[in-house]
Amino acid sequence: MANAEVQAIHTRILRLTLAVQESRAYWEAVEPEVQGAARVERAFSERWFGNKSLARVKLLLANFAVRFDQFPEALATLRRWRPADVGTRPLMCHWHLQLADPLYRAFTGTWIPGRLADGRREFDSDTVVRWVGEFARSEWAPATRYGFANKLIRAAHEAGLVSGALRGPRTALVPQVSDEALGYVIRLLQVVHHAGTWQDNPYLRSVGLTQDALDARLRRLPDVSFRRMGDLVELQTTPLEAFA
Repeated sequence: MANAEVQAIHTRILRLTLAVQESRAYWEAVEPEVQGAARVERAFSERWFGNKSLARVKLLLANFAVRFDQFPEALATLRRWRPADVGTRPLMCHWHLQLADPLYRAFTGTWIPGRLADGRREFDSDTVVRWVGEFARSEWAPATRYGFANKLIRAAHEAGLVSGALRGPRTALVPQVSDEALGYVIRLLQVVHHAGTWQDNPYLRSVGLTQDALDARLRRLPDVSFRRMGDLVELQTTPLEAFA
C-alpha cells in the first residue's frame, strides 16, 4: 500500500543495504511514470548506476521502488532536492529503509535506542544474531541469521548509528541530524501511515530525537510551528511536496 510502512518480514537487506550513492543517482534520474521493463532499459542504457551489471540494476530498481516509489510525495521532493549538509542523504536513505524493512526498523528504532537508554552502547554481531532469531521467530538457519545481523549492522553503520570497527564490539551512536534532515522526516511522517505517534516512533527514536530534545529542535525549525501545552501538542508545517 502506498504511503505505509512495510509490515511483512523479507530478505531484501541481504542483497542491498543503505546504498546512499545509488539512491542519489536514482532520485536524480527516475521518472515515476516510466516503469517496468522500460525503466530497466533506461537505467541500464543511461548508466544511472555506472557500470553495474544488468542483474544489479534490476535489483537496485526493485528495492528502490519499495523504498521510494511507494511514497509519491517524498519521491517528488527527493527528485528535485539537493541537500546542503553531507549528512542528510544517509539519514534520508536510513528513514526510507526503515519504512521498507520491518527488521531494520525494529533494529534501529527500538533495539539500538533501548541499549543506549540502558547505557549498553557496545554490542557484537552474536548479540544481534540472537536478537534476529527472537524478533523474526523463524526457522532461519544460523548462517542466515548471521547474514541478517551483519547486513543490519552495516546499514546502521552507513547511516551513522553504529561505529565502524572492523573487529570486536561495535558502539551504538547518535548521529547529528541537520535542520534540513529533521524538516524532511517530520513532513514525511505526516503523510505516511506508521506505528507510534509523530513524536514517538522508530524513525525519530533511531536518531535520538525524543521528548524534550525533539521539542527543542522543533521550536527552532524554519517553516514549522510547534506548541505544547501539557499533553496537548500542535505541529504545523509546510507540505512535504513544497519542501526543499
